[in-house]
Amino acid sequence: MKDKVVLAYSGGLDTSAAIKWIAERHDMDVVALSIDLGMERDYESIRQKALKVGATKALVVDAKAVFITDYVFPALQADAIYEGQYPLATALARPLIAKLLVDTALQEGAAAVAHGCTGKGNDQVRFDVSTAALAPHLKIIAPAREWGMTREQTVEYAQRHGIPVPVTADSPYSVDENLWGRSVECGVLEDPWVEPPEEVYTLTKAPADAPNEPLYIEIGFEGGIAVNLDGQELDGVALVEGLNSLAGEHGVGRIDHVENRLVGIKSREIYEAPAATVLLLAHLALEQMTLSRDQIRFKQRMAQEYADLVYTASGPCRLCPEHAAPCHRDS
Repeated sequence: MKDKVVLAYSGGLDTSAAIKWIAERHDMDVVALSIDLGMERDYESIRQKALKVGATKALVVDAKAVFITDYVFPALQADAIYEGQYPLATALARPLIAKLLVDTALQEGAAAVAHGCTGKGNDQVRFDVSTAALAPHLKIIAPAREWGMTREQTVEYAQRHGIPVPVTADSPYSVDENLWGRSVECGVLEDPWVEPPEEVYTLTKAPADAPNEPLYIEIGFEGGIAVNLDGQELDGVALVEGLNSLAGEHGVGRIDHVENRLVGIKSREIYEAPAATVLLLAHLALEQMTLSRDQIRFKQRMAQEYADLVYTASGPCRLCPEHAAPCHRDS
């Protein structure tokens, strides 16, 4: 029997091509694992696509609630914003995806895990560090880092092997999204002098097209965690979804940022984070009303350190009494 590898599968260009590439290059059976973190996508179609491309098994895990409760809300309490602009949507999600990837690999008796990260970004570090902490015996395969193809060549590889992909050479955007935000890169966005075309935005209206009248909302907090919207008690997922819709409709949450990546390069990123923008500003305003001057100054320093640790996936990892192993919540 062939060894198994569990691939973090998004249904996009790189991970779709990776199924075929891993089978050819490593002669392994690929188990595709898709994680639902709040994207409005047809996960059954994604699962079927993985099987059609060549995966021997395809699984979908709904992790929206644990993502908001155990990852997003602690970051909200910490006021975690990287370099004063990025609310860490992708960075917060990666340790959870890695945890579920490892869990599935152990359940399936796999010899390896795989991801679609390239060699120029931070996600490769987040996946690799988290996997090594949770299951150091697992081999890590990173096709997009290993195969040496440009994005255009990857599109050609997929087309040559009959792999349907939502990306063409004419529209080569790389997109990642979850409940806390959406990131877009590649294509014309590589040039920081080019204004982002309107087509890259899906969660937010252009300010010129937003309603002229302001919208007033009331957010209730308990212990630094948002618990209700306009007096209505909501769970974390429903509250964030509601704010994404309300704020996005009013053109709130667009971020155009040239950030410093862990690997030593600068990267132009377009982010959409309607709910994150509103909740972080509201939480900061609440702290301004309730904390002393020295507490606020100390909190600002700690918030920066927290954001840096989340972004870089580094820092000491405490032993989790519950698991008697390095805990993914500290990754």
